[in-house]
Amino acid sequence: MTRLSVNINKIATIRNARGGNIPDVLQAAINCEAFGADGITVHPRPDERHIRYADVIAIKPIIKTEFNIEGYPTGTFLDLVTKVLPHQVTLVPDPPDVLTSNSGWQITKNMKFLKETIRLLKSYGIRTSIFVDTDLENIKYAAETGTDRVELYTEPYAANFITNKLAAIEPFIKAAEQAVKTGLELNAGHDLNLDNLSFFKNNIPGLAEVSIGHALISDALYLGLENTINLYKRALRI
Repeated sequence: MTRLSVNINKIATIRNARGGNIPDVLQAAINCEAFGADGITVHPRPDERHIRYADVIAIKPIIKTEFNIEGYPTGTFLDLVTKVLPHQVTLVPDPPDVLTSNSGWQITKNMKFLKETIRLLKSYGIRTSIFVDTDLENIKYAAETGTDRVELYTEPYAANFITNKLAAIEPFIKAAEQAVKTGLELNAGHDLNLDNLSFFKNNIPGLAEVSIGHALISDALYLGLENTINLYKRALRI
């Protein structure tokens, strides 16, 4: 069964637009878990424009399910995650000024940096995942970093799904096969939604987890959070 981790960044974005504590990000994390989410994902950025570092610290003790923290491994980020000790850290090559994640790691160019970072995280008992595109050579080298998993960056799949879903999924199938062949577990995320999720899951071998935020929280505005999480869970079972 592929696990669903709900990214609650967008709930924090709404809160931050007005200040105060409405909506309550901590209550949202509790509710997502109660409604069936298999995990909670957050992606704190240096400007704290959505999830704040204080949120990350506060969420860990109030949830029982898996906690996944995404981010670029600056010194400040690493200080945070080694304090919080989430179940998983997903390393994303985000420069500080990007709106959202938009590419995977170029692993050979960052091999030393990734190895050192992953060695640190694993010394704290944290499972690691690194964000990657579908380049097969790149994924082959991912195993050399010592990471436990890779997360496939699925925006290109989502962008091409409507026009040609078979062509859209093909490079991701090959990437997944390469990851599994090299002994890596597999996550995926970015722009997955109720339209394209089932097709993706049913065609990707060894998919352990998907992390979904923007589409899921947007759907919840119309459908309600509990119903929406149930719909995404159902999409992973179809």
